Amino acid sequence: MKKNFVSNSRESIRMFKNPLFEALSKVPYYVPLIVYIPVIGYFFWASIGTNGFLIFLVHLFLGLIIWTLTEYVLHRFVFHFYPSSSWGKRIHFIFHGVHHDYPNDAQRLVMPPSASIPLATAFYFLFRWLLPENMLDGFFAGFILGYLFYDITHYMLHHAQFKNGVWKKIKHHHMLHHYDDSTRGYGVTSAFWDKIFGSDFLKK
Repeated sequence: MKKNFVSNSRESIRMFKNPLFEALSKVPYYVPLIVYIPVIGYFFWASIGTNGFLIFLVHLFLGLIIWTLTEYVLHRFVFHFYPSSSWGKRIHFIFHGVHHDYPNDAQRLVMPPSASIPLATAFYFLFRWLLPENMLDGFFAGFILGYLFYDITHYMLHHAQFKNGVWKKIKHHHMLHHYDDSTRGYGVTSAFWDKIFGSDFLKK
Protein backbone atom coordinates (compact mmCIF):
# COMPACT_ATOMS: atom_id res chain seq x y z
CA MET A 1 0.00 0.00 0.00
CA LYS A 2 0.99 3.61 -0.47
CA LYS A 3 2.88 4.99 2.53
CA ASN A 4 1.70 8.47 3.46
CA PHE A 5 3.41 11.14 5.54
CA VAL A 6 3.33 10.41 9.27
CA SER A 7 4.68 12.77 11.90
CA ASN A 8 6.05 11.13 15.04
CA SER A 9 6.08 14.37 17.01
CA ARG A 10 3.28 15.69 19.19
CA GLU A 11 2.96 18.84 17.09
CA SER A 12 -0.49 20.20 16.30
CA ILE A 13 -0.74 21.77 12.86
CA ARG A 14 -3.10 24.61 12.10
CA MET A 15 -6.06 23.52 9.94
CA PHE A 16 -8.17 26.69 9.76
CA LYS A 17 -7.39 30.34 9.21
CA ASN A 18 -10.49 31.24 11.22
CA PRO A 19 -9.45 31.18 14.93
CA LEU A 20 -12.91 30.00 16.06
CA PHE A 21 -12.91 27.03 13.68
CA GLU A 22 -9.34 26.22 14.71
CA ALA A 23 -10.30 26.28 18.39
CA LEU A 24 -13.33 24.05 17.74
CA SER A 25 -11.12 21.47 16.00
CA LYS A 26 -9.10 20.83 19.19
CA VAL A 27 -10.29 19.39 22.45
CA PRO A 28 -8.64 18.03 25.64
CA TYR A 29 -9.31 14.34 26.25
CA TYR A 30 -11.48 14.99 29.32
CA VAL A 31 -14.08 17.19 27.57
CA PRO A 32 -16.21 14.24 26.31
CA LEU A 33 -16.36 12.99 29.91
CA ILE A 34 -17.75 16.35 31.08
CA VAL A 35 -20.25 16.50 28.23
CA TYR A 36 -21.54 12.92 28.14
CA ILE A 37 -21.41 11.50 31.67
CA PRO A 38 -24.45 13.64 32.69
CA VAL A 39 -26.24 12.59 29.48
CA ILE A 40 -25.57 8.91 30.19
CA GLY A 41 -26.66 9.38 33.81
CA TYR A 42 -29.97 10.91 32.72
CA PHE A 43 -30.78 8.06 30.33
CA PHE A 44 -29.74 5.50 32.97
CA TRP A 45 -32.19 7.06 35.40
CA ALA A 46 -35.00 7.37 32.83
CA SER A 47 -34.65 3.76 31.67
CA ILE A 48 -34.51 2.26 35.17
CA GLY A 49 -37.56 4.30 36.15
CA THR A 50 -39.48 2.95 33.17
CA ASN A 51 -38.31 -0.65 32.94
CA GLY A 52 -36.58 -1.64 36.16
CA PHE A 53 -32.93 -2.57 36.53
CA LEU A 54 -32.77 -5.94 34.74
CA ILE A 55 -34.56 -4.79 31.57
CA PHE A 56 -32.42 -1.64 31.64
CA LEU A 57 -29.29 -3.81 31.61
CA VAL A 58 -30.55 -5.72 28.56
CA HIS A 59 -31.26 -2.49 26.66
CA LEU A 60 -27.91 -1.05 27.78
CA PHE A 61 -26.05 -4.11 26.50
CA LEU A 62 -27.82 -3.94 23.12
CA GLY A 63 -26.86 -0.27 22.81
CA LEU A 64 -23.23 -1.11 23.56
CA ILE A 65 -23.18 -3.87 20.91
CA ILE A 66 -24.70 -1.59 18.27
CA TRP A 67 -22.14 1.09 19.14
CA THR A 68 -19.26 -1.32 18.46
CA LEU A 69 -20.70 -2.03 15.00
CA THR A 70 -21.29 1.70 14.41
CA GLU A 71 -17.69 2.44 15.44
CA TYR A 72 -16.45 -0.06 12.87
CA VAL A 73 -18.74 1.11 10.05
CA LEU A 74 -17.98 4.81 10.60
CA HIS A 75 -14.24 4.22 10.73
CA ARG A 76 -14.11 1.93 7.72
CA PHE A 77 -16.66 3.45 5.35
CA VAL A 78 -16.88 7.12 6.39
CA PHE A 79 -13.52 8.10 7.90
CA HIS A 80 -11.62 6.03 5.32
CA PHE A 81 -13.64 7.06 2.29
CA TYR A 82 -11.24 8.82 -0.07
CA PRO A 83 -12.95 11.41 -2.31
CA SER A 84 -11.45 12.43 -5.64
CA SER A 85 -12.47 16.10 -5.59
CA SER A 86 -10.24 18.73 -3.98
CA TRP A 87 -12.95 19.88 -1.56
CA GLY A 88 -13.74 16.26 -0.68
CA LYS A 89 -10.08 15.62 0.08
CA ARG A 90 -10.06 18.72 2.29
CA ILE A 91 -13.10 17.48 4.24
CA HIS A 92 -11.53 14.04 4.61
CA PHE A 93 -8.32 15.56 5.95
CA ILE A 94 -10.26 17.62 8.50
CA PHE A 95 -12.30 14.65 9.73
CA HIS A 96 -9.68 11.90 9.78
CA GLY A 97 -6.70 12.45 7.51
CA VAL A 98 -5.05 14.84 9.95
CA HIS A 99 -5.13 12.11 12.60
CA HIS A 100 -3.26 9.68 10.35
CA ASP A 101 -0.67 12.32 9.43
CA TYR A 102 -0.27 13.50 13.04
CA PRO A 103 -1.34 10.49 15.16
CA ASN A 104 0.31 11.80 18.34
CA ASP A 105 -1.44 15.18 18.33
CA ALA A 106 -3.11 14.98 21.77
CA GLN A 107 -5.53 17.79 20.95
CA ARG A 108 -7.12 15.90 18.06
CA LEU A 109 -7.56 12.40 19.49
CA VAL A 110 -11.12 12.68 20.80
CA MET A 111 -14.06 13.98 18.81
CA PRO A 112 -14.82 17.67 19.42
CA PRO A 113 -18.31 18.34 20.84
CA SER A 114 -18.92 20.54 17.78
CA ALA A 115 -19.01 17.27 15.82
CA SER A 116 -20.06 14.68 18.40
CA ILE A 117 -23.14 16.52 19.70
CA PRO A 118 -24.81 16.85 16.26
CA LEU A 119 -23.96 13.18 15.54
CA ALA A 120 -25.32 12.01 18.90
CA THR A 121 -28.50 14.03 18.33
CA ALA A 122 -28.97 12.52 14.87
CA PHE A 123 -28.51 8.99 16.25
CA TYR A 124 -30.98 9.72 19.08
CA PHE A 125 -33.73 10.68 16.65
CA LEU A 126 -32.90 7.72 14.41
CA PHE A 127 -33.25 5.33 17.36
CA ARG A 128 -36.42 7.09 18.53
CA TRP A 129 -37.89 6.35 15.11
CA LEU A 130 -36.68 2.73 15.00
CA LEU A 131 -37.07 1.47 18.58
CA PRO A 132 -39.99 0.83 20.94
CA GLU A 133 -40.48 3.77 23.28
CA ASN A 134 -39.64 1.84 26.45
CA MET A 135 -36.35 0.65 24.91
CA LEU A 136 -34.99 3.99 23.74
CA ASP A 137 -33.52 5.37 26.97
CA GLY A 138 -31.52 2.31 28.00
CA PHE A 139 -30.38 1.58 24.45
CA PHE A 140 -29.21 5.16 23.89
CA ALA A 141 -27.43 5.16 27.27
CA GLY A 142 -25.49 2.07 26.16
CA PHE A 143 -24.77 3.55 22.75
CA ILE A 144 -23.36 6.79 24.20
CA LEU A 145 -21.47 4.88 26.90
CA GLY A 146 -19.86 2.86 24.12
CA TYR A 147 -18.95 6.04 22.27
CA LEU A 148 -17.42 7.57 25.39
CA PHE A 149 -15.40 4.42 26.07
CA TYR A 150 -14.21 4.51 22.45
CA ASP A 151 -13.12 8.16 22.64
CA ILE A 152 -11.17 7.77 25.88
CA THR A 153 -9.70 4.44 24.76
CA HIS A 154 -8.51 6.05 21.52
CA TYR A 155 -6.69 8.73 23.49
CA MET A 156 -5.11 6.15 25.79
CA LEU A 157 -3.95 3.94 22.91
CA HIS A 158 -1.86 6.83 21.62
CA HIS A 159 -0.61 8.22 24.93
CA ALA A 160 -0.68 5.51 27.62
CA GLN A 161 1.73 2.67 28.32
CA PHE A 162 -0.05 -0.58 29.21
CA LYS A 163 1.13 -3.51 31.30
CA ASN A 164 -2.07 -5.51 30.98
CA GLY A 165 -1.93 -8.06 28.15
CA VAL A 166 -5.44 -7.31 26.84
CA TRP A 167 -4.77 -3.58 26.56
CA LYS A 168 -1.39 -4.26 24.96
CA LYS A 169 -3.14 -6.36 22.31
CA ILE A 170 -5.74 -3.64 21.64
CA LYS A 171 -3.00 -1.01 21.33
CA HIS A 172 -0.94 -3.22 19.02
CA HIS A 173 -3.99 -3.68 16.77
CA HIS A 174 -4.53 0.07 16.50
CA MET A 175 -0.86 0.87 15.96
CA LEU A 176 -0.79 -1.59 13.05
CA HIS A 177 -3.67 0.36 11.54
CA HIS A 178 -1.61 3.56 11.77
CA TYR A 179 1.87 2.36 10.95
CA ASP A 180 1.50 -0.82 8.91
CA ASP A 181 -1.75 -0.94 6.90
CA SER A 182 -4.53 1.64 7.25
CA THR A 183 -6.81 -0.49 5.04
CA ARG A 184 -7.17 -3.00 7.89
CA GLY A 185 -7.85 -2.90 11.62
CA TYR A 186 -10.76 -0.47 11.73
CA GLY A 187 -11.94 -1.55 15.17
CA VAL A 188 -10.42 0.68 17.86
CA THR A 189 -11.85 -0.78 21.06
CA SER A 190 -12.02 -4.31 19.70
CA ALA A 191 -10.92 -6.38 16.70
CA PHE A 192 -14.23 -8.34 16.79
CA TRP A 193 -15.85 -6.78 13.70
CA ASP A 194 -12.55 -6.85 11.81
CA LYS A 195 -12.56 -10.61 12.26
CA ILE A 196 -16.23 -10.88 11.25
CA PHE A 197 -15.84 -8.78 8.09
CA GLY A 198 -12.37 -9.98 7.08
CA SER A 199 -10.48 -6.72 7.68
CA ASP A 200 -8.22 -7.99 10.44
CA PHE A 201 -4.48 -8.01 9.83
CA LEU A 202 -3.12 -10.95 7.91
CA LYS A 203 -0.83 -13.21 9.88
CA LYS A 204 2.66 -13.28 8.40
